[in-house]
Amino acid sequence: MSDTTPAPQEDQPQPGVFRVVNQYIKDLSFENPNAPISVQGTGKPDIALEVNLGARGLGEDFPMGKDFYEAELSISATAKEKDSDTVIYVVETNYAGLFQIQNVPQQHIGGVLLVDCPTLLFPFARQVVADAVRNGGFTPLMLEPMDFAGMYRQKVAQEQIAAAQNGTSPETGNA
Repeated sequence: MSDTTPAPQEDQPQPGVFRVVNQYIKDLSFENPNAPISVQGTGKPDIALEVNLGARGLGEDFPMGKDFYEAELSISATAKEKDSDTVIYVVETNYAGLFQIQNVPQQHIGGVLLVDCPTLLFPFARQVVADAVRNGGFTPLMLEPMDFAGMYRQKVAQEQIAAAQNGTSPETGNA
């Protein structure tokens, strides 16, 4: 019997690879500055939430190879008593993932890193935040789902406006 599988052609594009290699907590902090009074519960607190995204290629010197990237989701939430500056708690985490990305056009890498990667990381980071707040003696903070695609589109639009004002080309697609 002969093998009828055609040999791959050099000029045919290779399929893209997008793989989660690992995910991990890089940093986690919970502060309960007014305990034990704060854990007595005075109602639903005002919560200020900040979410930041970051991503980077790990480069040629990375032991696993050049096609590896780290995406990081930073979440910070500060709970204060209503109509007061009294802090009830502060929770912060940097949750990251190691991703292998191959055969994806360079102009699409930014979207993969700033949309697809945080979309995969968010449910786990959300659980880390909820558990930290619960373990601090409070009702778990359940973060609403986030529109990373919309955030990315807004970032691209801002870069295009800035580029038009400066007379340069936007750096979209690069994280």
